[in-house]
Amino acid sequence: MIRTRTTGWEPAAKWYGGYMGSEGGAFQREIVFPGAMKLLDPQTDGTYLDIACGQGAFAHLLAKKAGRVVGFDASTSLVKQAKERAQKNEMFLVGDAMHFADLFEPASFDGSVCLLAIQNIKIIEPVLHDAALVLRRNSPLVIVMNHPCFRQPSQSGWGWDEQRKLQYRRVDRYLTSYHAPILTHPGADRTMKTDSFHRPLTEYVSALTKNGFVIDALEEWISNKKSDSGPRAKAENAAREEIPMFLALRAWKI
Repeated sequence: MIRTRTTGWEPAAKWYGGYMGSEGGAFQREIVFPGAMKLLDPQTDGTYLDIACGQGAFAHLLAKKAGRVVGFDASTSLVKQAKERAQKNEMFLVGDAMHFADLFEPASFDGSVCLLAIQNIKIIEPVLHDAALVLRRNSPLVIVMNHPCFRQPSQSGWGWDEQRKLQYRRVDRYLTSYHAPILTHPGADRTMKTDSFHRPLTEYVSALTKNGFVIDALEEWISNKKSDSGPRAKAENAAREEIPMFLALRAWKI
């Protein structure tokens, strides 16, 4: 039996799918997807798993390079959207990221990704435990997240130093893990919120190594936003080029 949990994305699935589209948002297409694809390095005869796949945007892209792609998500509506655009070598399921190993045969995947979803999952160790079970030995797991050092939900933000004419990144909290409900899509329904969980980088590294993974790559990616005008544009762009908003990890199942 498939066990799923309530997901904060289900009520917003229609909006999210329309907003991101079948190919993902601009920051996904320009930053996250190319970077994740490079780290995963999929093989044409390989089988790959997309954990918490959403509407399947990355899975559709991956299916053009891999032999077979399987994605799952806790949101029934997002999975439905993924199925509507699926290619012949794709399959999508409804499943819980904290309990999914029983959906698949052990050691049945040549690689896996979890893109911009790990920060929305309450407990990460079960995710990595199950990923280790379904991955073959010497297979990669690529995780991309909002940078835990600089992009803490509700506890970080941009600031302006008027005296130095400098934009800086303010961090109010880091080492303590915490839960922060965030607006799913600001400017629309302000009662609709999604769970976000901050954890220090140490927690991710410890959980990966505990579950039999060895990290061999860590990349930090900057925002694709640009300021084109205004007195602070130069300083804003300089700050964006120095302070990364995304963190990518590649770990190998050993």
